[in-house]
Amino acid sequence: MRILIESNYTAKQGRGQATEDKFTDPNVEIDPNTQIQILRSSELLQKAIDLLQQDYPDITVEEIQGALEVSPVYGADRTGQGQIATNVLSADYTSNDPAKTQRILQTLLSVFQVYNLEQQKQRLSKGLAFINEQLPEIRQSVLEAEAALQAFRRGENVIDPAEQAGVTTSQLASVKQERESLKAQYREAKASYETLQQQIEASPRQARSTARLSESPRYQALLNQIQTTELELSRQQQQLTAEHPILQDLRQQREEQIALLRQEESRVLPNGVGAVGDQSILSQGQFGRGDVGLANQLTQAQNTLAGLAARDQSLAQTEAKLEAELREFPELIAQYSRLQPEVQVRQATLQRLLDARQELGLSIAQGGFDWQIVEAPLLGEQTSPNVIRNLLLGTVAGLFLGSIAAFVRESLDDTVHNSEDLGNNISLPLLGTLPALTQAEAREALATLPFYQNNIQEFTTPDLFQWKPLREALDLIYANIQLLKGGVPYKSLMVTSALSGEGKSTLSLGLAISASRLDQRVLIIDADLRNPSLHRVFNLTNHHGLSTLLTGDIPAQEWQSAPQWVYMRWDDVEDDLGEESEASSSLRRLPPSDLSLDVLTAGPSAADPVKLLSLERMKEVISAFQDSYDLILVDSPPVLGLVDTIPVGLGCDGVVMVGRMDKITRTELSNAVDILDKLNLIGLVANGVNQPTKNYKYLRA
Repeated sequence: MRILIESNYTAKQGRGQATEDKFTDPNVEIDPNTQIQILRSSELLQKAIDLLQQDYPDITVEEIQGALEVSPVYGADRTGQGQIATNVLSADYTSNDPAKTQRILQTLLSVFQVYNLEQQKQRLSKGLAFINEQLPEIRQSVLEAEAALQAFRRGENVIDPAEQAGVTTSQLASVKQERESLKAQYREAKASYETLQQQIEASPRQARSTARLSESPRYQALLNQIQTTELELSRQQQQLTAEHPILQDLRQQREEQIALLRQEESRVLPNGVGAVGDQSILSQGQFGRGDVGLANQLTQAQNTLAGLAARDQSLAQTEAKLEAELREFPELIAQYSRLQPEVQVRQATLQRLLDARQELGLSIAQGGFDWQIVEAPLLGEQTSPNVIRNLLLGTVAGLFLGSIAAFVRESLDDTVHNSEDLGNNISLPLLGTLPALTQAEAREALATLPFYQNNIQEFTTPDLFQWKPLREALDLIYANIQLLKGGVPYKSLMVTSALSGEGKSTLSLGLAISASRLDQRVLIIDADLRNPSLHRVFNLTNHHGLSTLLTGDIPAQEWQSAPQWVYMRWDDVEDDLGEESEASSSLRRLPPSDLSLDVLTAGPSAADPVKLLSLERMKEVISAFQDSYDLILVDSPPVLGLVDTIPVGLGCDGVVMVGRMDKITRTELSNAVDILDKLNLIGLVANGVNQPTKNYKYLRA
């Protein structure tokens, strides 16, 4: 049979963490292998046996475990090139009775489904119980936070201090703007008032009194009568003496008219406002129509000024009140900012718990793993013996085991065998390859050179560079290095390797010779303070060198004299190493080559090379020589197992790593590149590459 163990809540994946996963055991996963182990457990199989006991009383757990085979069904992955386990399990039971096979599988399926539902319900019930325990506490915390916020609002008589502060600020700006407008109106009214006062030449009080008297017909009639009497009195005084009865009567008449005039003045001005004196009573109340208009305008201007002043005073009080309120708002806003978010957070927590409780309740009702039957249990069919199938299986198994053996052998062989392996494993440019040269091949190659004699038993490393294929390979590597920076040459390069014995010193010397042949001033520094070699290669003294510069034993002004000069000269010939017979007759002499190098040996051994090769000190040494040389090559220690390479490489413009074929492994190469990744690793060189000699025949052209 086949069953699908897809979970009901897997559809929630992709929307973040499911709610039940937040409050339930997150370790429950749809893992086919885990489900297989559960299905084969003794506890579940015993439940199946209890159901089968009536029909098969002799059946045991061990029997079912031995005959039951459960495995995942595999399908194509997303790429279509591989296979991946699906959530469909295939269960097969082997027995001599076909009906028994079908009955046992049906019983197991029923037990599996019941067990799954119970486990899932138990898991979700635990999460639901946890939520129910938390809800009362969260509700109480929400009520407390809301009560604190409500008490704050009632005590301060404000709903939202920030919003109220904005309203108050707007009101204050409006009041200030209105006061500015009032001040402008007041200045304008004040100017008009002063102009009217100058025109009338009287105070507003006097102008109002005079205007009222001028508008009274009776007052004006009395004034006219008094003026007539005074004219008559003046005329009679010219003709009569002062004691004449006529003059006395006129004077008496004048006094009576003035008394009536005062009575009329009191009637027109009941409060005595603007009352005139005895001397000026006859001159008051004689405004013309224009003067009366000006007096009214003056009075109106005075009233306007008084109104504007009162309005400004009221606005000033309002402004002071609003400013006082604004000074209180920062503290209120701070209190509100503490209370309101607390209420929101607690309300959100409560809502999440309520939502989670609802979802968990639905999940419990829905069930857990929906074990759908993809293929129902069938009657058993004969499976053995089957000769044809066994033969086919044997053939397939043999091929499979052979493939596995070949694969295991390939997998266990981690060694890099050729330059293609080197380039495919590391995403760095392959700068070139150095040909493999055995001891016998080296003697055969050197035998064709003019300096070599048959009685010489040993040859030195510089001798190897007279073998033209090696020189041409080094020239190509040097040219590729120079092309990396778009024609801008490197001033300093560190040459290293993952392990010792991979040819880093040989590559350093070869690059130096290639550069020197191009008339470059070259300095080689032996930075391998643990195992120096350059002084032995050139038979140089090693009493002074890099270590003495780093320790300060030699003053900085004498550093330029520390390198030792090496002169090299040989007669170049062209040869064809692919032809063993008549080798000497195939030689063609070329012009002699001579070149010179400067070598800074490692110097005396140091007790602590790591401390000696500090970053700043090594940079000082390289910087001291950069102006004197076109190229500085640093022969550093190997990378793996030592930390010496890091400070040396940080002081150089670039790093070149060499790897020997059939020696270095992919793991060692990857580890070394990871370490050098902190430096400017510009490329790799493959050493010991097996190449047919005929590849170099074109060199004779």
